[in-house]
Amino acid sequence: MGGSTPTGTAPGRSELRARGVSLSYHPEHPVISDLSVRVPPGEVTMIVGPNACGKSTLLRALSRVLAPDSGQVLLDGEDIANLRPKSFARRVGMLAQSSIAPAGITVHELVARGRYPHQSLLHQWSVHDDAAVTEAMERTQVTDLARRRVASLSGGQRQRVWIAMALAQRTDVLLLDEPTTYLDLAHQVEVLELCRELNAELGTTIVAVLHDLNQACRYADRIIAMRSGRIMANGAPREVITPGLVQEVFGLEVHVAPDPLTGTPLVLPLPRGCDPDRGEPAAG
Repeated sequence: MGGSTPTGTAPGRSELRARGVSLSYHPEHPVISDLSVRVPPGEVTMIVGPNACGKSTLLRALSRVLAPDSGQVLLDGEDIANLRPKSFARRVGMLAQSSIAPAGITVHELVARGRYPHQSLLHQWSVHDDAAVTEAMERTQVTDLARRRVASLSGGQRQRVWIAMALAQRTDVLLLDEPTTYLDLAHQVEVLELCRELNAELGTTIVAVLHDLNQACRYADRIIAMRSGRIMANGAPREVITPGLVQEVFGLEVHVAPDPLTGTPLVLPLPRGCDPDRGEPAAG
């Protein structure tokens, strides 16, 4: 690629977008049809929606794991299908929903694999690679597990190790498919706070699939709400998360109030018989 920076993209930040993509796992059963979306550089974007709505499928297309049946995924205006794998991996990192570590591998060895895209005949392992691995392990609090075999860890520990490997890659864009899976509440918050830190300190563009609407509202600059393979809304949490949108996307009646700590939307599912307009029990 050339050295010019696309209009509207901050220097050092890669712009990722899908243009008219259709995606499927079987030709007769499309998951997404003719979808276009732009990932704003330098922002934290959360993708939300019910199960099987196409959230993870879209993320797999953005990460080049799944090739579109039609349309294009573009990185700084270039079709990612035309990029060399290592070149793409130096700029876009992906943490899949479920990953399997090679048998017998230690935590340090797995995290170090995040540096693979940066290795070549002319660039062997260096102090910069050591620094990237050390920082990634410290940020995810897995340094004490360095010599442990990944297979011996709990589900939450393994998830943090995989996140560390993605961080060690040091990409402009980081795609996370349900990164809080297997984590208890404290570690869920730590991971999401880490996403905000990476964004604020390094300018990393974060795109994550989340199920928890309140966490998405608290940590996102932008929310993409999907249903049945379509984008139903795309914008700031305060603009997107409304009772009507949640009803349309999730089929759930809710009351939306400002979070008393952050001011972001707080989604409260209504009990049966509760007045959706007032958030109070309906008159008998």
